Amino acid sequence: MAILSKDEAEVILKKVLSYSKADETEVTLNGQTAGNIRYARNAVSTAGEVSNLSLGVNASFGKKTGTATINEFDDASLEKVVRRAEELARLAPENPEYMPLLGQSEFRESIGYVESTARMSPDSRADMVAKSLQVARDSKLEAAGFLDNSMGFRAVMNSKGLFAYNKSTSVNFSVTVRNQEGTGSGYVSESFNDVGKLDTLKLTKTASMKATSSAGAKAIEPGRYTVILEPLAASDMIGGIIRGFDQRSADEGRSFMSKKGGGTRLGEQLFDPKVTIYSDPLNPELPGATWSGDGLPIGRTTWVEKGVVKNLAVSRYWAEKKGLKPQPGPGGGRFGGGGMIMEGGTASVEDLIKGTEKGILVTRFWYIRMVDQQTLVQTGLTRDGTFYIENGQIKFPVKNFRFNESPIIMLNNVEELGKPVRSGGVIIPPMKIRDFTFTSLSDAI
Repeated sequence: MAILSKDEAEVILKKVLSYSKADETEVTLNGQTAGNIRYARNAVSTAGEVSNLSLGVNASFGKKTGTATINEFDDASLEKVVRRAEELARLAPENPEYMPLLGQSEFRESIGYVESTARMSPDSRADMVAKSLQVARDSKLEAAGFLDNSMGFRAVMNSKGLFAYNKSTSVNFSVTVRNQEGTGSGYVSESFNDVGKLDTLKLTKTASMKATSSAGAKAIEPGRYTVILEPLAASDMIGGIIRGFDQRSADEGRSFMSKKGGGTRLGEQLFDPKVTIYSDPLNPELPGATWSGDGLPIGRTTWVEKGVVKNLAVSRYWAEKKGLKPQPGPGGGRFGGGGMIMEGGTASVEDLIKGTEKGILVTRFWYIRMVDQQTLVQTGLTRDGTFYIENGQIKFPVKNFRFNESPIIMLNNVEELGKPVRSGGVIIPPMKIRDFTFTSLSDAI
């Protein structure tokens, strides 16, 4: 029962609303079926499946709202959860930012559900992991990885006639491969809606190659270097920047979009002209829900165009307060609406390496922490394959670095962008960045 069709969800939601006596009521229904398999030291350690179905009720009297949830679906339980939400609403303080529920709207059908992913089984997961393990064993390396897949749905209905439904699938794979001496390490991580796009054999070969080639790393002086960031490393640094495109936090002086002395940087040339960022819930490589948590339709939105900030997310409350038009953020608020997509060129990582006189190739970053929220300066470490480039060739592995860098500065120091791919929950190109700041060396592998 964990995955309900649109019609099945609608029947339950209508029944729950029929019990309501509140001024306004919103009911959400969520279901998920998921499975996973974990392995370490070339052997499977755990595997499992889980199935959940839950219902939540938000009942409001004026600006007072109560919330109750349940995972029982007989009529008595459904009525009970409504009464509980209403009881809590009467006890709650008023919410000064309460916004009335929206009425009926038209939403485009989402495209995030792929039947082949939904049909994944314990046997299919085991077959995919067996391919990964065989690569490590044949290479006399040790692998530790995780594969999980899920299918789920979310449906919302309210007392003003709004009804929205979204169904999706996902599959995620990551593996760390190390040599037996513990002196070399490689890592890959990929996620898709369509399991047909996931090749655990190919990915583990890549991680194994990096584990072998990263052994015997040399220490070089920290400093400012031209770096080539593989898509995973680029997503580690850039993936979270999209959350900063928010009108309220900018207006209140809490983000990198805030202007000194007041106002926002909307319309400014904030990045290199090569940088264009948008979100689109109907992008086939990174689909999402076509409606937001407030019940607003979500379409394609350009956030940065040729380095100029074009849009900021605006909540309904902030829009009313400031006389603006509501704009759902990338990811669609609570429900998701397509992640960040960054345009690029056609070059591969290998092409970027060939065009580099001196630089550092970074596989990924790790243990990233924020240093300054307003400039987005972050610190962290390179990991799982860091290499020195000279005259267009990888010369030798180097010891890992600690870095201090801001993605804002990075996106002003772009020399070249490669072909975008899905990585780390975003679509992003490999990047060639000048003057990236490494502050110290690390003995970590």
